[in-house]
Amino acid sequence: MDPVAQTILDLARMLKIRVAAVRTFRRYYGPPEISSADRDVLFRKVLANDAIEQIVVGPVKADHLAVGSTYAFQLVAVPLLALDDAGLVKLSKDGMLALTLDEMKTVQTHFRELGREPTDCELESIAQTWSEHCSHKTLKGTIHLWEGEAPTEPRVEGSAGASPSQCKTGPVRTYKNLLKETVFAATEEIRKRLGADDWCVSVFSDNAGIVTFDDANHVCFKVETHNHPSAIEPYGGANTGLGGVIRDVLGTGLAARPVCNTDVFCFAKPDFAADQLPQGVLHPRRVMQGVVAGVRDYGNRMGIPTVNGAILFDDRYLANPLVFCGTVGIMPKAAAFKQVYPGDLIVAVGGRTGRDGIHGATFSSLELTHESETISGGAVQIGNAITEKKVQDVILQARDLGLFTAITDCGAGGFSSAVGEMGAEIGAEVNLDAAPLKYEGLSYTEIWISESQERMVLSVPPTKWPALKKLCDGEDVEAAVLGVFEATGRLKLRYQGNTVADLDMNFLHEGRPTQIRDAVYSLAATRSPRSGALRSEDSASRLNVNSQDVLVKILSCYSVCSKEWVIRQYDHEVQSGSAVKPLVGVANDGPSDAAVVMPVLGSYTALAIGCGINPNYGDIDPYWMAAAAIDEALRNVVAVGADPKRTAILDNFCWGNVNDPKVLGTLVRAAEACRDVAILFGTPFISGKDSLNNTYAGKHGERLDIPHTLLISALGHVADARKCVTMDLKEPGNDLYIVGVTRNEFGGSHFHLVTGQIGGEVPKVNFALAPMILAAVHAAISQGLVRACHDLSEGGFAVALAEMAFAGGIGADVTLLGDLPGAVFESDEVRLFSESTTRFILEVKPEHTAALARCFGDVPFRPVGKTVSEPRLRVAGSNAEWLLWVKLSELKEAWQKPLRW
Repeated sequence: MDPVAQTILDLARMLKIRVAAVRTFRRYYGPPEISSADRDVLFRKVLANDAIEQIVVGPVKADHLAVGSTYAFQLVAVPLLALDDAGLVKLSKDGMLALTLDEMKTVQTHFRELGREPTDCELESIAQTWSEHCSHKTLKGTIHLWEGEAPTEPRVEGSAGASPSQCKTGPVRTYKNLLKETVFAATEEIRKRLGADDWCVSVFSDNAGIVTFDDANHVCFKVETHNHPSAIEPYGGANTGLGGVIRDVLGTGLAARPVCNTDVFCFAKPDFAADQLPQGVLHPRRVMQGVVAGVRDYGNRMGIPTVNGAILFDDRYLANPLVFCGTVGIMPKAAAFKQVYPGDLIVAVGGRTGRDGIHGATFSSLELTHESETISGGAVQIGNAITEKKVQDVILQARDLGLFTAITDCGAGGFSSAVGEMGAEIGAEVNLDAAPLKYEGLSYTEIWISESQERMVLSVPPTKWPALKKLCDGEDVEAAVLGVFEATGRLKLRYQGNTVADLDMNFLHEGRPTQIRDAVYSLAATRSPRSGALRSEDSASRLNVNSQDVLVKILSCYSVCSKEWVIRQYDHEVQSGSAVKPLVGVANDGPSDAAVVMPVLGSYTALAIGCGINPNYGDIDPYWMAAAAIDEALRNVVAVGADPKRTAILDNFCWGNVNDPKVLGTLVRAAEACRDVAILFGTPFISGKDSLNNTYAGKHGERLDIPHTLLISALGHVADARKCVTMDLKEPGNDLYIVGVTRNEFGGSHFHLVTGQIGGEVPKVNFALAPMILAAVHAAISQGLVRACHDLSEGGFAVALAEMAFAGGIGADVTLLGDLPGAVFESDEVRLFSESTTRFILEVKPEHTAALARCFGDVPFRPVGKTVSEPRLRVAGSNAEWLLWVKLSELKEAWQKPLRW
């Protein structure tokens, strides 16, 4: 895919200029004495990425302009019926099908019953539909959770798997469908409680979750991952990751208009030693720059503001960076649901089909290896945001004109997933040679499974097709009829009049064998420091540390420091609806807790968008990591003014090798926490996504798993954006309060990170107090009692107070540190740096003291100090001596310097 060349060709066509071929090249000149080995590294690792680019040494010739060649049809039947188990496994691996032996045997049995071999197109369709990426077969499968040792091989219904007697004790729990019994179950329970007041509209049944917004509109939210492609080609991977989630929103209901984007990234540290890179792995600095540029270019060019996110750094993300992209959309209430009808035309709208993204769905379901950049380069898609902007404009107009009855995007699996899912309940017949192509040479199978970007599939009544075609032509958007939805219960694919696939829809979507996996969980086995060695002791002893030095070090940590270098590349003002920006304060450079967006101009009804993520806690206890992620996401949106009782959440699980029962056990525990804590807060999950097997297998057997990572995104309702608050201190002379209970909870904390300690208790959500605290903070903000509010997260009280102070340019004196609720008998280090959950710092005018006390009632809160005009931060310890006495400029410099690129 070459977007610049495509633009030239489009212009030439409009100007009626005949052009044979166009390609974009970058030319570099260098000294001839560079050795061939150095030149290879320079070309393939620095100047170009041969996963997506062609490297030409010497002059460019006319031959280099050619893309594609004439394709001669030949039906390919895959010899499957006679294969033994080893042959089936080899076929799956060689064909990058990502199917297990039991799945391959199920396919074999099906075609034996039909008395024929499958075509390549049929086998690819099954592989895509059954892939981990599309079917979530691990989280939807049967999982036995054991205490102690468990079998290491996954089992499948009906197979002779390992017996329970191989384990030390019996299973603690068995889940027939982990997602349904945890995440889904939480939402069902919450909706049941809400009854007639249920504000969920559509959850886990469309491309994005939908909730009510105002009298005329609903809103939807989806967060996707694009990890493996971003590891191979960071710019293209992130670029199309954002483009894909935007299309998810466009394909929700009868189409929603995107109003804002979010992004969360996880990288290895940018100063990682280059000579320590494993084979086939790009340097994290290059990965980071490419990912940021990819998200920047796509969002900015489409005119969608990027308003919220986070960036974390841990060297375990070296080979598998995580790229989460989210989009919020708004739609008329009448457009919330879709329906495909027999006789409707299958219409493709948008970009043309090419070879980019072949095997993307199956590639994303596999682990990465030292060879992935070479053998899987074709799985990376390349985007063109201008094309998608035109597609968006057409779709929204067509929706309002009632020109289609259903819509979805061509995501993983391309036409295979889009048409296959839309026609799952009835059937479809597709003429693959009707698809517009970027260039010659694509086989019928490549057309079917290509994941080329900027494509949507619509179900269009035949009488509406002329009007839709006219609309598309007027907006210079290509549209083509590929076939028809028909009540046959079959998926039929034709190419040049030949049948190339004929599959039973029920087998395609329901025929995959249920996967049985054994998971084992032991608290001691999960207490691992970042080095990877297992440790379980409680490191309760305190080091003799200087609190001021610790504060500066935490502020300078890559995961805590300012991300302004990234944020400033994004347009967060476009569409004119952002009320609380990602950067706030007197100089607009302080870290906002969440963004607030008003999607309907002229109305102050708004949305707060925030997130929670802390994989370090998962090293100790994945249950409380998940609980803390939900708590943090809610804290963030409540801190700016969202109603916790009208907040929806999304889950994104990114895990390592789930074939390891111990790794799978941590995933089960995290899912259980999602259920428990969501019910506790009354915050329904409305959408989610998992990305498993984020692990790297090296040439010499070395392995690197990512840390257990759960991203929770929150979408909170804001009744009136004018009542929102930000985190920066506003003026001297106000009172400072801490809300919530502080405990000796240093497990996975940044205090431990900078002081070299491990172990300890991980922060735990107080089930009795947490909902009361969120409700009280929301009430205080709604009543106008709060001038500034900031949640306590990484680095605890000291970091939160420092950020509030230097963001507002207002100093603070804290003299009642010893009176922190829950920490009266704890050390000063606990009071300053504990990362206990559900805590806030509030700035309140003195005249509101009595009203604030009435608002909080029995909720734990205490006054701790005052704001002052002097630009410095002072905090007195338990012995009344100053633990901290530091200029705000020094704190701000420490916070801004690490990523000031």
